Amino acid sequence: MQKHDPIAEFVQITPSAQIATAAHGWRAKCLQRLVRLDLPVPKSVALPATTIRAIAAGHGVDAAGILDHFGDGPLISVRPSPANPDWGGPGTILNIGLNAKRHARLAETHGEAAADALYLRFVQAYAIHVARLDPDVFDGLKPGPGALKDALREYEVETDEPFPQDPAQQLSEVLRSMARAWEGTSARLLRQAKGAPDEAALGLVVQEMAQGIGQGISGSGVIQFVDPVTGQPQITGRYLGQSQGRDALKTTEALYLTRDPRGPSLEDVSPEIFAKLVEFGTTCRTRLREEMQVEFTIEDGRLAVLDAVKVQRSARAGLRIAVALAEDGVIPKDEAVLRVEPRALSELLHHQVDPRGERDVIARGIAASPGAATGILVFSSTAAQAAAARGEACILVRRETAPEDIRGMHSAAAVLTERGGMTSHAAVIARGLGLPCVVGASELRLDARDRKLTAIDGRIFREGDVVTLDGSKGEALAGAAEMLPPGLDDSFRRLLAWADEVRDIGIRANADTPADAETARKFEAQGIGLCRTEHMFFDEDRLIVMREMIFADSPGDRAAALARLLPMQRADFVQLFEIMQGLPVCIRLFDPPLHEFLPSDREGLRDLSEALDRPLSEVTRRAEALTEVNPMLGMRGVRLGVVLPEIYDMQAQAIFEATIESARRGAPVVPEIMIPLVSARREVELVKTRIDAVAAMVRTKAGAGFDYKLGVMVETPRAALRAGEIAQHAAFLSFGTNDLTQMTYGLSRDDAGRFMNTYVRQGVFPEDPFHILDVDGVGELLHIGADRGRKTRKDLTLSICGEHGGNPESIDFCRRAGFDYVSCSPYRVPMARLAAAHLALNDRTKDI
Repeated sequence: MQKHDPIAEFVQITPSAQIATAAHGWRAKCLQRLVRLDLPVPKSVALPATTIRAIAAGHGVDAAGILDHFGDGPLISVRPSPANPDWGGPGTILNIGLNAKRHARLAETHGEAAADALYLRFVQAYAIHVARLDPDVFDGLKPGPGALKDALREYEVETDEPFPQDPAQQLSEVLRSMARAWEGTSARLLRQAKGAPDEAALGLVVQEMAQGIGQGISGSGVIQFVDPVTGQPQITGRYLGQSQGRDALKTTEALYLTRDPRGPSLEDVSPEIFAKLVEFGTTCRTRLREEMQVEFTIEDGRLAVLDAVKVQRSARAGLRIAVALAEDGVIPKDEAVLRVEPRALSELLHHQVDPRGERDVIARGIAASPGAATGILVFSSTAAQAAAARGEACILVRRETAPEDIRGMHSAAAVLTERGGMTSHAAVIARGLGLPCVVGASELRLDARDRKLTAIDGRIFREGDVVTLDGSKGEALAGAAEMLPPGLDDSFRRLLAWADEVRDIGIRANADTPADAETARKFEAQGIGLCRTEHMFFDEDRLIVMREMIFADSPGDRAAALARLLPMQRADFVQLFEIMQGLPVCIRLFDPPLHEFLPSDREGLRDLSEALDRPLSEVTRRAEALTEVNPMLGMRGVRLGVVLPEIYDMQAQAIFEATIESARRGAPVVPEIMIPLVSARREVELVKTRIDAVAAMVRTKAGAGFDYKLGVMVETPRAALRAGEIAQHAAFLSFGTNDLTQMTYGLSRDDAGRFMNTYVRQGVFPEDPFHILDVDGVGELLHIGADRGRKTRKDLTLSICGEHGGNPESIDFCRRAGFDYVSCSPYRVPMARLAAAHLALNDRTKDI
């Protein structure tokens, strides 16, 4: 075996030493900052990642040279120092340098029991983590008479050699073991799962031990100054006398830090040391510009700071901490905005399962819509509505949802489906409604007939059983979990106000109902970018009229049925306009195929025949006649408007009459009318001609004027390619990226979930294109449509209004493509506002 010269590349951590996070890791750099703050940090030496990689490859290390930094007979620890603390690393090894000679000296100064305990701890750690001996042999040894001798004897039996007595040999073996542990397959996979790159490297820090065991006040502990869940100012932590490292967090015998009626505290035992810790915390916060958790040791009344790490925090705590630091002048507002990840905001908008509680997971799926809710299981929309009528929260479970489940989803507290992906019907509607939703829970066995579901572990849950759905984690839990309320406080509003000051693209909301519009206003959307009018027809009183219209025998009968829907639609739009108070409202004309408004089972058809007073055979025949092989590419959207123009006539009249009424009430608006599923210029011409005629009729009838804009929803590849000629008749183009992605890929978004994970895993697609906008393929169509449209009409307004609209990646694309705004589900508006600000601020940084 080839021998290598020992490596001597290491540096003592001093205020002026050349320490870099990339080379030596976050812990080494943090310790240098603490040293520069004149905090009592024990002497420390940093080994860079290049040294650790060389050690792992078989090179030796100048352990004696490292030990020379610590004087005669030191006791030291070795701590991991990767570039990012989230990547983890091998565990810290304490008390390196302990041998029989050092043990005897400790016995004289600290007593036999303390010396035995320290030596035993080191032998156990060395045997398990360095020599890789059987943990069962050593873990069971507890401090006490004979335990140290037993440990030393077991070590010799297992290795055929006595426990090493040379401190340099001990240190060399510890460094080699930690270096190789980092390079191991399991460790590599674990840190990659946490976001570490393949080339992520490890530094190590060798630090002089502050014993925490001795005469007088001696012990160890940790302290932090904010609550990790809420972010509120609060001193938390523990202190344990006669201990080392983080022992205080592992036992119920530890003392509290502040005075507490539940038991003794460090503040009681030593108010001077406690005051010093509070001073250190304040120093770290102001000088390191962060809330830190400080690890400390006290030896005979002398305080030492071993480490300081960024406080682990929930999303709500992270936001509150960032805002508080900015308000206190510690960091600028722009930095506070950048410190909060846009996707983390979803946790603040809804109830969340308290991370401190127990989780009894019964199903896992795709986290399709964030938030959490507890309720009884129901297996049909009817049962959900009945539960809501009783005032009982419920979780709606379906194999997959369909448009007729809308009322049940409105009634439910959360939705769980066996099938589906991020852009399935259940996922899209749930995000729009702000409902927690888990889809694709394929491990469940659902029996809708017997109204029960079977978990993967065999447990059976029936209708009426209480469960909790965690849409943020993609899990269903047995029973009622502990919850945290939404975090929509002053800090939340202030951070988003700061974000609005710097973002450079508009943010609207998709809102189909007055409740959606209220939510959009609450989250300060700049208007409604997509109002899907078909959802307004699923209410019980409207559905029967809608079905009468579908079964009408002549245009006159159809117009008569639509006339009954007119006042309902008008009232909807008046309410929307009133809520939005002059902000733009873009209303998409009727889009879905008519068969979606008909029942799909025989019992439903029988009820319909009675309601319409028509023979069941006729109702069944007409329903079958409306059935299409591929309804999503059939008689829907603008095709309905051309073939059955009375539908769009009624909707246009309702919009215009609502516009006049809204102006009369003091909320003038310029409505934006959007034609769906266009693929040809002539379609737009035909619809525009009729809508202009309806507008003229309403103006004449009401004796009042109003303005409106007519635009096109670009959902077909052909519409994008022919955007130049389509723009001749359109004031705006709004790209519906859900359908555009389906048609570009030839994929059904409702079915793609069955194979999408395999495709992504094998590199066919980099990401699920229904979840993350495909900027290469679909994005090229958006570029073509935008460029050709604006060549025809320079003042053409451009936007996207699909599910992609709230994603940071999509917002970035739209900013660079010159779009005016994005529109997304109401509950994604805060995330979109913050993401847009991040992108603008990052661009500013690049330009500097």
